[in-house]
Amino acid sequence: VQLQAYGGGLVQAGGSLRLSCAASGSIFEINAMGWYRQTPGKQRDLVATITRSGRTNYADSVKGRFTISRDGAKNTYLQMNNLKPEDTAVYYCNAFLTTVTNYWGKGTLVTVSS
Repeated sequence: VQLQAYGGGLVQAGGSLRLSCAASGSIFEINAMGWYRQTPGKQRDLVATITRSGRTNYADSVKGRFTISRDGAKNTYLQMNNLKPEDTAVYYCNAFLTTVTNYWGKGTLVTVSS
């Protein structure tokens, strides 16, 4: 599975961005897709996930502001509203196949200015 993430950029606090992730390869083996984020010197943290059936899960810090969605088996989106400076990070798309098999895309930088 290959993942390509799009949509990062610079936005002012309170603004919105939409991240996209396009999957290719064995996409029908993907059980869940997710977005994670990482800042320098810190671990990569879960932002949101969505299963094949559409069940979603969010980090507490983004609930009510971010929405994850899927477009079939190929595309996953993260709509980010009311962005805060603490949302600044590199965002990574993840494809979960099994507990031992998952794939990462290259990150896309989101910068929120105050």
